Amino acid sequence: MAADGRFAPSPTGTLHLGNLRTALLAWLFARSAGARFLVRMEDLDPGRVRMDSAREQLEDLAAIGLDWDGDVLWQSARAEAYEAAIARLRAEDRVYECFCTRAEIRAASSAPHGPLPEGHYPGTCLRLTDGERRRKRAGGRPPALRLRASAERVQFSDRLLGRYQMAVDDFVVRRNDGAAAYNLAVMVDDAAQGIGEVVRGADLLDSTPRQVLLTRLLRLPEPSWAHVPLVLGRDGARLAKRHGSVTLREVDAGVAVRWMARSLGLERASTAAEMLEAFDPARLPREPTTFTGV
Repeated sequence: MAADGRFAPSPTGTLHLGNLRTALLAWLFARSAGARFLVRMEDLDPGRVRMDSAREQLEDLAAIGLDWDGDVLWQSARAEAYEAAIARLRAEDRVYECFCTRAEIRAASSAPHGPLPEGHYPGTCLRLTDGERRRKRAGGRPPALRLRASAERVQFSDRLLGRYQMAVDDFVVRRNDGAAAYNLAVMVDDAAQGIGEVVRGADLLDSTPRQVLLTRLLRLPEPSWAHVPLVLGRDGARLAKRHGSVTLREVDAGVAVRWMARSLGLERASTAAEMLEAFDPARLPREPTTFTGV
């Protein structure tokens, strides 16, 4: 599969320097392989999406020197594709209705969880009888749909982190508002766009086994993976706006790009194009970067 890459932000606010550095890395991985680089807007949460945020995010990507191929893909226009994927899973008896509230899940998942990660879904609604399901539907709460994963252990290889495996819980593929859930939408779209390598922040590593399992169940092309180190604040937490001047609203784009170059060990570069000339994924720092200012 080609090494075509992508950056897929949610248009709900301003991108900070950590987000932009991850976008830069995704661009560097793709362009250094002579591949396409695509941008997708993950706008499936209408209550939080802001069109002005989407415009600002695209402007910020261009401001740090990134270009992309073709039009931006909007997930809100892809409902038919997601429903087709859910129909395939339903036809193979891989999904079931879930009526649980978040509070109920938190309470139930505090019990011993065996091979599953902490906070997993405990399978409460999997064990409902037909009569119990009818009563819950009659109660008026619309159900979500969960994948019947059965604690399957999923293993994959990450270019930077090596082999990784985890047992997968029964996760949501369609929310109770009818919208596709993140894990399903992202893999359907990556396959449709021909993404060959997913480059993203290491904070998303634990969601990858779910996505790999979905890809295999739907018989979609499976991309390779590269989870890149995060940018942290002085307190050791993932960089956020509370850490001060961390967006292009406060920091000049050129200054920000030079900081990114230094953080990637490319001190002589002052533009994205110059970084591309010297970029070698094998020499990428493996540890998180602490942001102390530019």
